[in-house]
Amino acid sequence: MKVRWKEFIALGSMLVTVLLLTGCYTKSASSYINFEQPVPLPTVAAEEEITQRPILIALATVLSPHETINYYRQIAAHVSQKTGRPAVLIQRKTYEEVNILLANGDVDIAFMSTGAYSSYRGMSEIELLVMAEYEGTILYNAEIIVHRDSEFTQLGDLQGKIFAFTDPLSYSGHMVIEDYLRKKKTLPELYFKRYFYTYSHDKSLWAVANRVADGASLDSQILDYARVKNPELLEKVRIIATIGPAPTGPIAIKKQMNPELKEQLRHIFLRMHEDAATNTALKKLIIHRFVNPSPALYEPLQKLYDRSGVTL
Repeated sequence: MKVRWKEFIALGSMLVTVLLLTGCYTKSASSYINFEQPVPLPTVAAEEEITQRPILIALATVLSPHETINYYRQIAAHVSQKTGRPAVLIQRKTYEEVNILLANGDVDIAFMSTGAYSSYRGMSEIELLVMAEYEGTILYNAEIIVHRDSEFTQLGDLQGKIFAFTDPLSYSGHMVIEDYLRKKKTLPELYFKRYFYTYSHDKSLWAVANRVADGASLDSQILDYARVKNPELLEKVRIIATIGPAPTGPIAIKKQMNPELKEQLRHIFLRMHEDAATNTALKKLIIHRFVNPSPALYEPLQKLYDRSGVTL
């Protein structure tokens, strides 16, 4: 007998529909969801979550990332110990990625560079918690370096050459040169033969020392770090220009953070250098201690980033 598939499929579909309708009809009243009936919120559990949830700390280290992350872990462990809450590090490659985390409200605290903070324009408001002090100062310079054996003696000699930037949002590693060229009414893509981003100050130093780039701009504190960690690279470069000073990179927090937690964290960071183990980690990061921030120091740089349109 020839099977009439269309009739067979239609009969099957009708059977399934009947079964579904029957199942819906015979379900007990307890499975019915009344969306008009308010459900009490678990206030106790919510409060516990607020007080016990991890403190999320973001960073994008441009100083030997694979090495320095261990020092940041020690800082996070100290914060965890003092607050009695887990502290979780969230490491990103670029300053932009950290700013996005802050803008989305995905982290509580962020180690920010000078440029990352000055360029931040996210919807989630942030505020300064503390800033870093090194060798008794909260200021540093941008140093323009070239290879020791090159013929370059001033920044203008690098026109038409290859330049290594650190990060698009970095002040010492990018914006200081952007501002210099803006005053000359030109742009990096017009001024240099080629430029690229290394996303690490020590990689920029390596690029110049090994003639991959003709020049680079670095945080002066990075050169102090290199004198200890990479003296062989530092011997291959020399400084041809110094621009500055600028305020050191701050630690920023969410503005809407619980005021008590905010002050607790501020107190922890301000006294962190008094702990022997954590003090060692700070020194490895070119930080002698944290001090109360000076927001006015960043205002000229914030205006600079606004003029250049390099904000996030």
